[in-house]
Amino acid sequence: MRAPASLQGRLALWLTLGAVVLWGLALVAAGQQLRREMGQVFDSALEETGQRLLPLAVVEIIGRDEDDDGEPDEDEWEPGDDADDPGDARAQSVATLRAHDEYFTYLVRDAAGRVLIRSHQADLAVFPPYAGMGFAETATHRVYSDAALQGTITISVAEPLAHRRQTERELLLRLALPLLLIVPFSLIGVWLAVRTAMAPVQRFRAGIEARSGTDLSPISDAGLPSEFRPNARAVNRLLARLRNALEAERSFTANSAHELRTPVAAALAQVQRLVIEAPDEPTRARARQVEAALQRLARLSEKLMQLARAEGGRLQAEAPADLVPVLRLLATEMGRDPAHPVALTLPDTPVMAPIDPDAFAILVRNLIENAQRHGQGTGTDGPPEPVQVALSPAGVLRVSNAGPAVPPEQLSRLLRPFERGTTSANGSGLGLAIAQAIASGSGGTLELRSPASGRTDGFEAVFTTTLARPAPAPGA
Repeated sequence: MRAPASLQGRLALWLTLGAVVLWGLALVAAGQQLRREMGQVFDSALEETGQRLLPLAVVEIIGRDEDDDGEPDEDEWEPGDDADDPGDARAQSVATLRAHDEYFTYLVRDAAGRVLIRSHQADLAVFPPYAGMGFAETATHRVYSDAALQGTITISVAEPLAHRRQTERELLLRLALPLLLIVPFSLIGVWLAVRTAMAPVQRFRAGIEARSGTDLSPISDAGLPSEFRPNARAVNRLLARLRNALEAERSFTANSAHELRTPVAAALAQVQRLVIEAPDEPTRARARQVEAALQRLARLSEKLMQLARAEGGRLQAEAPADLVPVLRLLATEMGRDPAHPVALTLPDTPVMAPIDPDAFAILVRNLIENAQRHGQGTGTDGPPEPVQVALSPAGVLRVSNAGPAVPPEQLSRLLRPFERGTTSANGSGLGLAIAQAIASGSGGTLELRSPASGRTDGFEAVFTTTLARPAPAPGA
């Protein structure tokens, strides 16, 4: 038998088994005590029966003798008659009023052992010879014997031992039946009691499971048993250290990117002026190279700021927002370049989601930029193949582009910061990492596929967000 994995299940199981074992031992002890008490009760009834029947038998025998006329009738007993013969006239059998089970049978005998009176179902074979007053036991019966008139008349009352054993079994069974009913109810009761006692622990565990990478707030330890409070304090201290470390890292990243923007912009402006005022072509070419490097640095600082915001949390909106107008605005803006067109597919109904609109805009911009930068057109003679952007009513955003398929072993690495595939296109390697951070922080998922859906080549990013629950109707 394998023990349950949960502490709640183990406590319920072992407490119930312990209670069952204790009840079983109590039942055995009660059975032994019951057997002794029943033996005393049956012996008392046997003795009481003998002592009440003996005077009546003596009166019957004496009255029978007074009615004799001195001469024995042919139906009377004479010396030498066989007293053990059931047909002996002297051995009177007591008639019964109606048929019934006779648990007690008796014999009344004289000093010579001849039967004078017997019950109607008395079996002479079960009565041992009279050996004195008191109890005797044969293989099948318990016998009580008594005497009167100085031992000239004796009585023996017998009870079958099978009757006693049957009565003991019935009483023990009646004691055991409630136990069989109590066991399942006890299991349910113990389980409910343990579950109630473990409820604070379950809430604390749920609080830990609900924490994401962007939520490192302390977990309430209200109601926790004293044995679990040190664990709760240790977990909260660990969360606090992680929160401080992440906040320091994000603050450094955001501040560094922010502080870089102004000097980079100033340097870029100076280099652009230098390009215009350069006296010769070699100087102008060198200035353009510096300008390109500064532009890459500006884009990198912008991406670092976006990554810092994505990892810093606050990606959930206070109220659900419609994603359709945000996506339409971005797709229109980013598809103006004829060299990088965007084909947009939108649903006819609003798509309400709890993600922050600004965070969603950053995610969409990075996905479209990635598709435009790494996608390929239809050829030198034909127009470029547009980036496909589609949003479904279920909150699934698909951004796909043409191009060679990405090997599966590279797909999982593309979500890491500064990770790039085998491409010669310019880029920082942060776009998909930013989109992944926003998707995770907002409660959604981001999946990369290659080839794209319905194609034999290409690349596709699929973002799935949780839709907002509709507000209940008034009066509902």
